[in-house]
Amino acid sequence: MTGSTGARLAVAVWALTRVALLLCVTKVITLPGPDVTSDVSVIYHGWSEVLKSGTYPGSDVTWQYPPLAALAVLSPALLPFLDYASAFFVLAFVCDLLVLGLLLHAGRGDGRWSAGAWVWVAGVPLLGTTAYARYDVMVTAVAVAALLAGVRHPRVLGALAAVGALLKVWPALILAGTARGRATRLAWTAAAVTAAGLLVVCTVAMPGALDFLGSQRDRGTEVESLGALVFHVARQFGWQGRVELHYGSMEFLGPHVPLVSTLALGLSVLAFGWLLLWRLRAREFGVSTPADAAFAAVLLFTTTSRVISPQYMLWLVGLAAVCLVFRDSRMVLPAGLVLVATGVTQWEFPLGFVHVVTSDATGVTLMFLRNGLLVAATLIACRRLWRRTVTGAGSEGGPAARSGLDRATEPVAS
Repeated sequence: MTGSTGARLAVAVWALTRVALLLCVTKVITLPGPDVTSDVSVIYHGWSEVLKSGTYPGSDVTWQYPPLAALAVLSPALLPFLDYASAFFVLAFVCDLLVLGLLLHAGRGDGRWSAGAWVWVAGVPLLGTTAYARYDVMVTAVAVAALLAGVRHPRVLGALAAVGALLKVWPALILAGTARGRATRLAWTAAAVTAAGLLVVCTVAMPGALDFLGSQRDRGTEVESLGALVFHVARQFGWQGRVELHYGSMEFLGPHVPLVSTLALGLSVLAFGWLLLWRLRAREFGVSTPADAAFAAVLLFTTTSRVISPQYMLWLVGLAAVCLVFRDSRMVLPAGLVLVATGVTQWEFPLGFVHVVTSDATGVTLMFLRNGLLVAATLIACRRLWRRTVTGAGSEGGPAARSGLDRATEPVAS
């Protein structure tokens, strides 16, 4: 199959699956399980009305987002001829298409291939309607654009990473794998300057821009998280806790929940420590290293989080897709595990969420399967990143990796 034929096929499959998604979120086709679109039609729409009044919705405990999230929430105003929810879904569709276009374009040339585009084509429908019913597809588009632009333009990578971080924090992690020296100085400086400037503008523009900094403090253990497995099992043996809507998600409340939440935070601290150690020890930076490191970093913090909401899988799919643009990436297996975990995620939410909330046999099995896949993907990704960049990059990567390294260490444009 030629490159142009493969690209046309990818676009055709993308179009068919995305039309199906649009039919589902607009309720032309009704799926079982809870209505995932209510976050847009009720919560986002309500926030947009508050934002239009000139303030952030800080009094709403479910508002836990950095200040530029306001742009995503207000974005349906760009399509005034549609109702709020329909406009939001159309914009999500456009961002989805933008990611596909970026991946197809980046997949051309020596050392590149179309596998990244296919990961995106498959991954979004595997997540289902949640992909279009949250603003994470917009954030993922920014992160994908940043990593792909960063191959030649570190300043663009830094600026877009800052924008992404002020949309939903996690894109700050895509800076973890920038090559030592000039590329890192340019990218990190651009990120710091851009973030500082945008924070000043947001703070001056509307009160409450920084309220999100304390919004996560009282979060508990969400029922889909890794730590929640403790309570799913404990319920089978008479644990007296309960599941309630708390801070915008279904969380376990009751005995020992604070302890497990604290342990989850401890795991995140250990994850940060490992990432810092990797950064200090890494010596070989190939062309795929920034994407590989970003993927591993977001896997670490997603898997150890007190909350693993279904839409988080979209971040991982987008980053996995960028990794697989590069033939010398070693993230093929972790990317495959993430795709399987994404399909399981749709199975547990929204299709089988009642089983998860009640911790019955089906729900417990689904959570062990999804979270087990995430743990496996995280450990494999981190091990391969370490081996590639710290303990054996040259011999493992071969000529392709060496040519990528040569390109990554050439003088970079700003």
